[in-house]
Amino acid sequence: MAGTSAISIQQNILVDAIRRTGQGEWKVLILDDGSRKLVDGVVREDDILELNVTHIERIEERRPTNKEMDAVYLLSPLPHIVDSLPPDLRHRLDQSQMAREQIVEASVLNIDYYPRESHLITFRDPWSFPTLFHPACNHLVRRHMDDLAQKIQLDQYAKDHNEFPPPSPRPRGLLIITDRTLDLFAPLVHEFTYQAMVHDLLPLKEADKISYKTQPDKDQVISEKDDIWVKYRHLHMKDLLDQLVKDFNAFKAQNPQFADSDAPATINSIKDMLAGLPKFQEGKEAYSLHLSMTQDAMNVFQERRLADVASVEQSLATGLDEDYKRPKNLADQVVRLLDDDAIGLPDRLRLIIQYILYRDGLLPTDIQKLLLHARLPSQDSEVIYNLEHLGAHITRVLKDTRPGAQYPFGKKEAQPPSQDDGSGLSRFDPALKVVLEEVSRGTLDQNTFPFTKPHLDAADGLMGQDNVSQASLRSAKPTWARTRPSATEPRQRILVFVAGGATYSESRACYEVSRSLNKDVYLATTHMLTPSLYLRQVGDLSVDRRRLDLPADRPKPRAPEHLFEREPLPPPSKLPHDPTNSMQKLQVTDGGVGPRPSNGGIEPERQPIPASSSGSGRWTKDKDKEGEKKRKHHFFGSKR
Repeated sequence: MAGTSAISIQQNILVDAIRRTGQGEWKVLILDDGSRKLVDGVVREDDILELNVTHIERIEERRPTNKEMDAVYLLSPLPHIVDSLPPDLRHRLDQSQMAREQIVEASVLNIDYYPRESHLITFRDPWSFPTLFHPACNHLVRRHMDDLAQKIQLDQYAKDHNEFPPPSPRPRGLLIITDRTLDLFAPLVHEFTYQAMVHDLLPLKEADKISYKTQPDKDQVISEKDDIWVKYRHLHMKDLLDQLVKDFNAFKAQNPQFADSDAPATINSIKDMLAGLPKFQEGKEAYSLHLSMTQDAMNVFQERRLADVASVEQSLATGLDEDYKRPKNLADQVVRLLDDDAIGLPDRLRLIIQYILYRDGLLPTDIQKLLLHARLPSQDSEVIYNLEHLGAHITRVLKDTRPGAQYPFGKKEAQPPSQDDGSGLSRFDPALKVVLEEVSRGTLDQNTFPFTKPHLDAADGLMGQDNVSQASLRSAKPTWARTRPSATEPRQRILVFVAGGATYSESRACYEVSRSLNKDVYLATTHMLTPSLYLRQVGDLSVDRRRLDLPADRPKPRAPEHLFEREPLPPPSKLPHDPTNSMQKLQVTDGGVGPRPSNGGIEPERQPIPASSSGSGRWTKDKDKEGEKKRKHHFFGSKR
């Protein structure tokens, strides 16, 4: 995708900071646990070692002192990390101006985020959801929002850097801030584009990296380095299957070892042929991974009868049936699916919640009837009622006079496609896509999304002054809504931040708006939500807060105790054998040479002669010099 990659931005910041510190000199890079994860996410270790770095150390671990090597500290601004600095170093920095002058450079790197894709950024903070919505965490919300604001707010940075923002021909950028309550349908509706579907249906392992087990003993990593993944992750599954086969046939034509048969390839035949491919291992593994994932996802799709489920879901989420008319008999369709044993329990729960959202609440007795049809465990009813903490109307009285549900963004008036493209199961668009489209048209409701700073009226803020540059944040009103620019003009940047988690359908929507409007739209969020994670986090809103294990409830981290322990003294070195000591113990007698009596006898025992500086002392010093010379010529030792 065109535009600046968030991964490249962070990578360049890190590499430039390491390179310019101690230029030309060998150095050690010292990281903490948090900064190590940031570095590992965007920079390979081999690339770091090429920047005159001998090796990488962890500040939380016991490290040998090395006064001959420069050190580059890349640390998180946390008290326990600062306390992990060597005590003598902290003392000298506090007490000595000369010691402070030995620091070549001290700077703040604004990289406290994890770029997951070129236009997708997360903070890896799943605790944001309970912090924002759990009723026992209300007093934590303000502090949590202040922490998030420090990550996305530019005001303080602009105050500290007079040159920011630099002059640029780009249209003024835009920051949109929202949270999970913007759209309660998006985390529940089944999405059948490749990325969203595999995250929903398959057991992907999500940690610092995303991987999928294709064999009992093999996990394959899914990343931005996978060209097939990047190219097709937002493609609808019905189109992906044909496209993978077409691409594989092209791959087959480029490699003679695949020219065994002229018969058209199928998924099963492709996998069999790949098993015999001795070369092009990277291509083999990539195609094997994606063919396995697509086939496994489609198997789940058929086993759980998701085509029938999705047909009803689309009517609930959009308010229109497949003919783009007001749907009829939705209650009967929902009950029929709840009674079907082929429909999984999680899918039944998602269906009930969407029906309640569509109806803007039901009578409590009607909710109980749906739960009986679905035969769900009792704790699932808590998930339904906990949605009230996100602003959903779950129950209503018999003669409720309140107005019907208002969905300024969620229930978009879907338009019939110009031709039958088989998209009947994908009519729903996330509310975030509607917001971005209204931004581009200048029709975004300022009551729902008011300006924060500066306050502007609708005419000036939405449609005025198309050509204002980023010369200053302190002057010139922001103007971010304009007609589609040409491909040669600098692209406007729009950053959307969603507190409490974002979905893969919302990520797809940002990419689609970027392409259709020729803008750079970046999605930033506290964490990525899958339907299963969303239901689990909503269910946790009624559990005791102590069971949530929130970072705010944990003991404050402290520097490891072993960092403050004295290093054991080295054992005393044994001096070389001195022959004069032995000679003193001998006595010349008439009978020859014999040992001197030890009982005091005739002559008092002489004191041993001390080792002279010209003897063993010089030997020790020469040995130390030789060892020091060896150390200087072995920069890449594993320990220092």
